[in-house]
Amino acid sequence: MAGPAGGGRPAPVLLLGGRSEIGLEVAERLVRAGAPAVVLAARRADDLAEQSARLRAARADVGVEAVEFDADDVASHGPLLADLVARHGALDVVVAFGVLGDQARAEHDAAHALAVVHTGFVAQVSVLTHLARLLRPLRAGRLVVFSSIAGARVRRANYVYGSAKAGLDGFASGLADALAGSGVRLLLVRPGFVVGRMTAGMSPAPLASTPAQVADAVVDALRGGRDVVWVPGALRALAAAMAITPRPLWRRAPR
Repeated sequence: MAGPAGGGRPAPVLLLGGRSEIGLEVAERLVRAGAPAVVLAARRADDLAEQSARLRAARADVGVEAVEFDADDVASHGPLLADLVARHGALDVVVAFGVLGDQARAEHDAAHALAVVHTGFVAQVSVLTHLARLLRPLRAGRLVVFSSIAGARVRRANYVYGSAKAGLDGFASGLADALAGSGVRLLLVRPGFVVGRMTAGMSPAPLASTPAQVADAVVDALRGGRDVVWVPGALRALAAAMAITPRPLWRRAPR
């Protein structure tokens, strides 16, 4: 269900990462639940016709706006988000951008390693900090942040991506605590392997899910007012087992 924008009205949705498979699945479900509008924020904002049409197919009268957003241009985040909040009020914000990167390349190319961490962690710290500041005075709004099982305990096989997710998970957990009582809620989503564009060509890991399954879990968690959701739920137990696995064994863990 869509969150309140004030007076019990459903909130507009801001999708940061307007082409994200999971993000669009979540936005589509929120539109069906009554969200009056969706703002798709992405690079090449004039090329989001397919995504806009998909949301209008979910409900014909939904308003769809496309805005230019470069996650890596952190200096642009504050003005853009301030303008959107000024025009739309409290929002349901889905932060759905990031890069998997190339682990083998990152181990020898510091610039590539930094790019993965910048997009997956630093840029998200920027947008979440701005959004928390902007939404607190409204005492409303919900933030959906995508962490990963990869950040629960970083593996040698994907430690650059995993470290970005570990940092994001810690930051979002702390921010959720800081927002307690403010009227602004943060939902931290911890999926496992998601079969989609980002993982195309890779063999699915155990307990894999699809973007649609992740979105269903996100919307159910929003409806229930939860703070954290694992997708699938069995990952919570897997993470606990990962935490106590001896280091020599963990070092050999596959992706």
